[in-house]
Amino acid sequence: MNRRERRQKRFLAKQKDYQEPEIKEKTEIIISKEKDTSNSIYYKHYKKLFIIPVIMLIAAIIIIAMNIATTGDFINKGISFTGGTQITISKEGIEHGPLEKQLKTDFPDNEIQVRNLEMEGKQTGVIIESDIIQEEQQKVEEFIIKIKEHTGATNNEISENIFGAAMGASFFNQLMVGVLIALAFMGIVVFLYFRTIIPSTAVILAAISDILVTIAVADLLGMTIGVAGITALLMLIGYSVDTDILLSSRVLKNKEGTVYTRVINSMKTGMTMTLTTMAAVIVTLVIATLNTIPELIEIMTIILIGLLADIINTWLQNAGILRWYMEKKGAKIKNE
Repeated sequence: MNRRERRQKRFLAKQKDYQEPEIKEKTEIIISKEKDTSNSIYYKHYKKLFIIPVIMLIAAIIIIAMNIATTGDFINKGISFTGGTQITISKEGIEHGPLEKQLKTDFPDNEIQVRNLEMEGKQTGVIIESDIIQEEQQKVEEFIIKIKEHTGATNNEISENIFGAAMGASFFNQLMVGVLIALAFMGIVVFLYFRTIIPSTAVILAAISDILVTIAVADLLGMTIGVAGITALLMLIGYSVDTDILLSSRVLKNKEGTVYTRVINSMKTGMTMTLTTMAAVIVTLVIATLNTIPELIEIMTIILIGLLADIINTWLQNAGILRWYMEKKGAKIKNE
């Protein structure tokens, strides 16, 4: 080989190994990221992390079963479901604490709750709730008489809502049917969209897990759930499906990147959605607590619990199922 041929060979070798600085930099970043992800717990041990939502779901089922065994219901029903009496007094200057103690002394066998009624931070009256049902007419009349004695309220300042046990039970059953119909239609839409059993089932399982965990936590906290609480559970179905469909559609339908990078990109968007919603819920909950708005407190508390549960059920449970499913299909989890 003469001198000219040697020079030409060295030149070609340099050209082969040469990379533009920008491209080389990007390549190094990709390799660095790949090394980082391959060592992360979420990357390597996603199957073990899947145990967390499974344990959480089993614990929720046990708690709900215990609540059924002790109370006869899977939730602690409010008077709108069990039947009872709600008295609203539009009169300022009534202290709800002493009034509640007096009424509990007068009616020791009944559950009684008194809370302030406020408008723009100013007390305008009180709301009194009791489990004295419509069928106990004489007791209802005695209850109203005692309230008038303790508060000095007139007939014009008092409004009554009295629920019968049968009417409350019927109302509850209708709402439960509505929740089941919502879940059924949600499942149908998911199956029609993805047209595959395992990813569709994962979305539905995550939504059901969110609801069961939320109910279990509410039972542990001793929360009384009324119409507002059931409405919050319906809203929770929508929040859950949002993040799960976002994750599933990006992992299954997006062909760019690896399965893991698709999950991570979905998580960035999904967590942003969830955290902004949680921030709004917390602000609303604080305002509702300061102004004593029980229905709003109930709704926001249930949604907040559900959103926390959804983080685990979406990014550990649903994401784990999808990664396992894609592995079985032969999809590459990381770039070669």
